[in-house]
Amino acid sequence: MSTSFQPWHHGNITRSEAEDLLSKAARDGSFLLRDSESIQGAYALCVLYQNCVYTYRILPNEERKLSVQASEGVPIQLFSVLSDLVETYYSPNMGLATHLQFPVQKEEEPEEEAEPVKYPPQLPPRNFSGGPSANGSKETHVGDSRGSEPACSSLVDTYLQRLQHIDMSNLPEEHHKSIEEYFHTSVSLDAEQVQNGNPTLPHLKKLTMGICKQLNSEISRTLPTLEAFQRLLDQQLSPGIGRLRTQVSSDSDQSVSFRLEQLTKLLYSIEEKAKTAVLEWAGYDGGHRKSLIPPITFEVKSELLGLTTKMFLKVDVETGKIYFKKSKDGPEDKYFVHNKILQLVKSQKVAKLVIMVETEKEKTLRKEFVFNDTKKREGFCQLLQQMKNKHSDKPEPDMITVFVGTWNMGNASPPHSIASWFQCKGQGKTRDDTADHIPHDIYVIGTQEDPLGEKEWIDTLKSALRATTNISFKQIATQTLWNIRIVVLAKPEHENRISHIFSDSVKTGIANALGNKGAVGVSFMFNGTSFGFVNSHLTSGSEKKIRRNQNYVSILRFLNLGDKKLNPFDITHRFTHLFWLGDLNYRIELPSTEAESIVTKIKQQQYQELLCRDQLTIEKGEEKVFLHYDEEEITFAPTYRFERDTRERYAYTKAKATGTKYNLPSWCDRVLRKSYPLVHVFCQSYGCTNDILTSDHSPVFSTFEVGVASQFVSKHDPSSVSQGGIKFMNCIATLMTKSKTKFFIEYHSSCLEKFVKSSEGENQDHSDGSIKVRFGNQVELVPIISDPEYLLDQHILLCVKSTDCDESYGEGCVALRAAESSYTEFHITLTHHGERTGTLTGGVQLRTSEGKQTEKLYDFIKVERDDSGASKGKGLDLINKFALPGDITNPSYMEVGYKSGGAKDRGWSYSMSPRSGSGGGGGVGGHGGKDQTHGNISPKKTVYDHGAGRSPTGKAADNVSEGGKPAEMFDNPLYGSMGKGGGPRGAKDQPDPQRSKDHLTPPDPIFSFTKPSDQDPDRPPLPTPRNRSYTCSETKPPSSATTASASASLLPQTYTKTPVKPSRSEGGMGQTSNRPHLPMKSRPGQADATPTKPKDYRDSSELLSKLRPPIRPIQPLPKEAHHEATQPPKMGRSAK
Repeated sequence: MSTSFQPWHHGNITRSEAEDLLSKAARDGSFLLRDSESIQGAYALCVLYQNCVYTYRILPNEERKLSVQASEGVPIQLFSVLSDLVETYYSPNMGLATHLQFPVQKEEEPEEEAEPVKYPPQLPPRNFSGGPSANGSKETHVGDSRGSEPACSSLVDTYLQRLQHIDMSNLPEEHHKSIEEYFHTSVSLDAEQVQNGNPTLPHLKKLTMGICKQLNSEISRTLPTLEAFQRLLDQQLSPGIGRLRTQVSSDSDQSVSFRLEQLTKLLYSIEEKAKTAVLEWAGYDGGHRKSLIPPITFEVKSELLGLTTKMFLKVDVETGKIYFKKSKDGPEDKYFVHNKILQLVKSQKVAKLVIMVETEKEKTLRKEFVFNDTKKREGFCQLLQQMKNKHSDKPEPDMITVFVGTWNMGNASPPHSIASWFQCKGQGKTRDDTADHIPHDIYVIGTQEDPLGEKEWIDTLKSALRATTNISFKQIATQTLWNIRIVVLAKPEHENRISHIFSDSVKTGIANALGNKGAVGVSFMFNGTSFGFVNSHLTSGSEKKIRRNQNYVSILRFLNLGDKKLNPFDITHRFTHLFWLGDLNYRIELPSTEAESIVTKIKQQQYQELLCRDQLTIEKGEEKVFLHYDEEEITFAPTYRFERDTRERYAYTKAKATGTKYNLPSWCDRVLRKSYPLVHVFCQSYGCTNDILTSDHSPVFSTFEVGVASQFVSKHDPSSVSQGGIKFMNCIATLMTKSKTKFFIEYHSSCLEKFVKSSEGENQDHSDGSIKVRFGNQVELVPIISDPEYLLDQHILLCVKSTDCDESYGEGCVALRAAESSYTEFHITLTHHGERTGTLTGGVQLRTSEGKQTEKLYDFIKVERDDSGASKGKGLDLINKFALPGDITNPSYMEVGYKSGGAKDRGWSYSMSPRSGSGGGGGVGGHGGKDQTHGNISPKKTVYDHGAGRSPTGKAADNVSEGGKPAEMFDNPLYGSMGKGGGPRGAKDQPDPQRSKDHLTPPDPIFSFTKPSDQDPDRPPLPTPRNRSYTCSETKPPSSATTASASASLLPQTYTKTPVKPSRSEGGMGQTSNRPHLPMKSRPGQADATPTKPKDYRDSSELLSKLRPPIRPIQPLPKEAHHEATQPPKMGRSAK
């Protein structure tokens, strides 16, 4: 079924590209064919009629006959080839919207200039179409039979020329003659066999069997002995070994290479088993298996009664103690054990740290220290996190750290030591020396132009890590495409936590057939969290950014990783965390005459001026690549192109036959990431080394602190647990398409037994280039586990599909954590193949069973916002009296802000509706930040310094109200929700009647949540804040002022006044003042938490303790308040 030379067949172009081509044609009856995106081997016939695109599937049957799925009532016709099918449908009345008239031909792509491959692969046939692959399978691509004779002759000439330059005088004469004879005559016969469909290369096999005749007989003599030895070492005899002997030892017809591979595997297996048995017998514990972190001492300053004194904090991770000493060599009699260290609170502006500790009398002390710099403070915090993790009584970790490194090795062997790469030493955001010995849980290393063999490189990496961490890391996965490689190593204790490992590669070299450029990827599950890693080497050349963009889309579409059940979704939506690393080859877009100026700016560290001209920053900002990916701020010099063996000079000129070629210094080597909404991920470091000089690229390192979910096992009897539920309602999709079809939504998640389809949506209006689809029916999903500890960590993937071709028109993700406390409205950007394809708005409501949530390790560190405006007003005397932080925030569930690229659009936002009868308001109050006029609070504006040099993208001092005046509001998640309430609405806040009309269905009052008062009074504190309004959208979604009106139509009207915009998550329910109230002094459900010593830690210096009240954005009211929603809650002094 040949389709290669049909002008109207466009191959695997995307649906949106097909629509663009038809729109350009702009004539009814214009058509083209493309490959189906949903069914392999099928096609899609796209026809333009009345400015709409109609799509019809062409499906093959079992006999590979083709038929068109046209209108009902039209007889089905079968065709052997596409050309006959197209010819038939030129006739009218064939069931299409209009008959085919004008074929839209493929746009001719400019011929690609061949990129020089510095060191071609050692197996030359990989360079030739139809030749054998290195691995015998995946590398093979069916070649074109055209021009076979010239190809064969060039093949023969190539090898004969090489033969003349190789000294074969020391070879046996018969071997020499056999090789010469093969390349003179037999290689062309093998090439002909390949073109005729026989890829076995019989003449090559005959040659190798002749050369290895003696070796073959020796293998036959040696293998049985080794197999018997292996069986002897096995703890129990396996019947599989006997079968192996029959297959390998006795079968002399197998190729020599296969039998050698088996022999090699047997030798490795024997060595490993013997070593393990002897070490166990000798009682050897491995030596290198446990990391020993030496005690580290920090010099700090402490203020007491206005006097500053020098102190020393000694952290002993192994014993789980922190010592407070007045001198470096002083006595170590004053210390706190790990379980008595309750909280670390970091100041945003200075290197100050508050340590909350519990004394023997169960009192909470607040100890305040100032470090020399934020880098030292971050090292201290990382050591304490390591201590808490090491001595935790939890069976599974809830946070891990991941090292992600990329290095273009320049086809040169690495130096003797690459330790600085793994220790994150050099330029940029680097780790403090005190954190040198803290090992990461997972190391992901991507290389390009890697000259080493796979085993040699992995041994090099393991040796380097063993030297720096004292741990023998386990190899989890590796994938290689020519000289592009990715390796994943993990701590030995994590080996059983990692499962569902997949790897794949995609070629993007010339004609997408050569592997000198492309990508390799690895994915796996770490307990209940999915990870994906992509290492890519994109097209080089300053002028080829469009080709690089195309490389990115190709990798996105064709790299096959992750859960195969998530077929409608590409890799951007398949993983909780996706990391994309490599030599992306994006350059600084300046003329070559600016080379010296660029070097001068680099020496002066004026990086921001150059980053404004960075192609990746520009293309990403224009949403052409890496839509919704994050990259940490770049504070290191360009990593390419250096003179080798130095980092003092850039070699930006290269003499070629055609003239001088310029390679301006550029940030070619990058690490980006994309995560699901409301998950914990934070970049600890991002930089490059200074002392690894063998390549013209510097290695780039990055490290991430990542929250992970456990493989949840409920402790409750399933029959006694109430069934949970997830309800989606009021969904409206706005799709950027000209397709004339109907749509439905698919809901996918690992928390569901199987994916769920919605009913068909109603197309409400069809303006030029877009269509609005309303899904009126509610969809209720039944989770496999209803416990909140499990369910709040889950995400629902949504895919809007067409009924005609079952193809995706856009995918998005909703975090169930957003609906933790109440009905929540969401606004998500739909994407497909890396492009923005529309938006989806709606509401989600969650019902969980009874259950506790445990505090996470990443909640151990919080960040204090130094808000000078918060100190105004009498109502804050209580706070000021005890010098409590102005705001404590944890980026756990609030995507950490990134400066690089200026990307503010996260692709999602949530607006929490106020709960009926709840006195605390609808979530953690808004900060009055700049983004208020955009409707929702941006995560980039509401997260604060969580590490060395970590600073918010929107400073607290910049807080402004809508009128442009400084906001006087005080917001602290520890004290419930406070924000500016009441006040007349401005013009911007007028309800959108269209939005109100769109959202008609109220949330189901029966679909209620677990009553807060019924919860366990000993419930541990929860991470803060969880229910904030999240958005990063620069293009203001219609949820700013309109969410309030939508909420008004959705929720029971029990308020005495119109609630404030819930999109800001502000309080204001039943408040009579523009100022927020302080929270109630007692909380229902908490009175009995400490029956012997009832305490309120908010009213004393004992702010946080082992039994501190839960930190919940929405606090429950007493039972009577649920019946009298209009009655103002009993509060403390109002903040005036």
